[in-house]
Amino acid sequence: QVQLVESGGGLVQPGGSLKLSCAASGSFFSINAMGWYRQAPGKQRELVATIISGGMTNYADSVKGRFTISRDNAKNTVYLQMNSLKPEDTAVYYCNADRVLSIKYVLLYDFWGQGTQVTVSS
Repeated sequence: QVQLVESGGGLVQPGGSLKLSCAASGSFFSINAMGWYRQAPGKQRELVATIISGGMTNYADSVKGRFTISRDNAKNTVYLQMNSLKPEDTAVYYCNADRVLSIKYVLLYDFWGQGTQVTVSS
């Protein structure tokens, strides 16, 4: 019922910046929470940042002060501005949508995008 499409990943040098986007589409009225998670090779998927519809944000300690999450509710799109990138930020980044109000007025949970690769290397 909800499709998430990420874009904006790529290769960047340490200290550089990237901006990820995730557009949601489908049969729904609203999405309460959207976020970004990442998974590096051999590691578990971890939270990067989340934002709820009212604008409240939450960040992993490892990205505080470097990453900024934002959303455009009219476009059902969430962004992740990543600055001062480090090699340890290398991972596949996944978009998440949670607590989605469908057009049948049913609350749906936990949708994932296909992921976009971010590689930080010189």
